[in-house]
Formats: sequence, structure tokens, C-alpha cells
Amino acid sequence: MSIMDSAPATHPDTAMQEDPGRDPALHPRIDDPVLTVDGLSLWYGDAQALKQISMEIPRKQITAFIGPSGCGKSTLLRCFNRLNDLVDGVRVTGDIRFEGGSVFDPAADVNALRRRIGMVFQKSNPFPKSIYENVAYGCRVHGVSRKQDLDEIVEQSLVGAALWNEVKDRLHDSALGLSGGQQQRLCIARAIAVEPEIILLDEPCSALDPIATGKIEDLMQELKNDYTLLIVTHNMQQASRVSEYTGFLYLGHLIEYGVTETLFVRPAKKQTEDYITGRFG
Repeated sequence: MSIMDSAPATHPDTAMQEDPGRDPALHPRIDDPVLTVDGLSLWYGDAQALKQISMEIPRKQITAFIGPSGCGKSTLLRCFNRLNDLVDGVRVTGDIRFEGGSVFDPAADVNALRRRIGMVFQKSNPFPKSIYENVAYGCRVHGVSRKQDLDEIVEQSLVGAALWNEVKDRLHDSALGLSGGQQQRLCIARAIAVEPEIILLDEPCSALDPIATGKIEDLMQELKNDYTLLIVTHNMQQASRVSEYTGFLYLGHLIEYGVTETLFVRPAKKQTEDYITGRFG
């Protein structure tokens, strides 16, 4: 892999101001972004999945990525904490900068990066352990061993994931006995237990019923008070409900990126309008 940072966003009402040399359909003005993507391209072997993606991600807001299957949404999400490193034959050019440095710096501690940028996957994946041990696991890995500290972290994380009241009397029961929606919130609790700055959510509601989906969406609104959230979703209504910014990807290209309300109501690109209105995709 070859390649190569950054913090609060402008209010959405001012984000689309004109700036010579910037395409407002791709580069809304964001002050002090937490992540800056610069000319990012990625190949799986000979197949190019991302093509010259450049964008800035606002801090402590929700940014959604929409687009048809195979357009590069999940691949882009996995670039932020280098999960694509785990795939054979991946090659990356360009850069992602995070809080002062490149995530692709050869000297970067990838485990530390993944602690700062956590991930919640499409299918809830609790460990075959107790609810308590699922949340405590990452903390133990990072050296927290005192029971009093772990107890506090587990409770705070479950409260933060809006799950504490539902499981506080059965912390030592298997996590596999929870419902699908509860398991997904447990995975979010596990992610926030190690105190990340950014949480990546890859289709977190795709396997959930509408009631569980609503709980996850409400939770995301709470979490953005403390974390930056990036979400991949096929559900355009969900993107319009929960996010402040939305990026539309198609065939590896970032077609349009900006304030969610503007993108859905007054898209700058016909391709975006066609996708949103169901003419293709």
C-alpha cells in the first residue's frame, strides 16, 4: 500500500458557499474537518473500486454514503481504518488524513488507528461470550484489567448504546441470546467502550425490523454529540433522516457530496437526481 487529518464543521446553511476552484457539488466548505480524503483510488487486483475520491468529513456530525450495490460505499468506509489491508491484492493511491497525519503512514500503528476509528458491521457480530465480556473485551486487549474500571466502562458503554436498562440484570448471560436489534446496539457499545473518535457503520440496520431500526437511528442522533459517525446505507430515507451530509457514489466515483437536505431536494448533478428519484440503481 502506498499513501498518505484534521476537526468542527460549518453549519449546513453556510456549507455550500462558492469558492473559486472548488466544485460545490463535491466540495462543500467544511471548517476544520476530522477526515480529509485526497485523490483516493483503490484496486482489488486489476479491478478499480474507488476512483479519485476527494472530500472532507465534518466532526461530530453524521455523514451518509448512498449508491447502488457495488458502487464503492463499503470499500470507502473500510479505507478510513484500513480494514482493506486485510484483503489480498489491494492497492491504494491518494491519501486520507486524520488528526495531523496520514492513516497510510507506514509508521502508523494500525491497531491504535482502529481503536480511534471503530467499526460496526452490517450483520451484528457479538462474540460467543457474556454481554459483559463483549463490552469489556477491547478494554482488556488495551490493558484495562481492574474490575472496578471494567465495571464502570461496561455500564457507561451500555448506557451510551441505549441498552443498559434492557440488560443490566443479565450482564453475564450470553450475548447470543439478545434480539437482533439488541445485538447491534451491543456491538455499538463494544465499539464505544474503547473511546473512539469516529464510528463507522456499514448498513447497521439492514437486517433489523422497523422498530429496531428506529432505535438505532435514535441512538445515532445521541452518539453524534460525542462521536463523528459515517454510515453506509442503501436506504435513502434513512440517509435523509439521520445525516447532516451525504455522498452519492456510483461505479467508484463520488458523483455528489454535500448537505443532505440540499442533495436530496436540489441535487446539483442529474445523475444524483436520477438515482434519488428511482430512475436507475
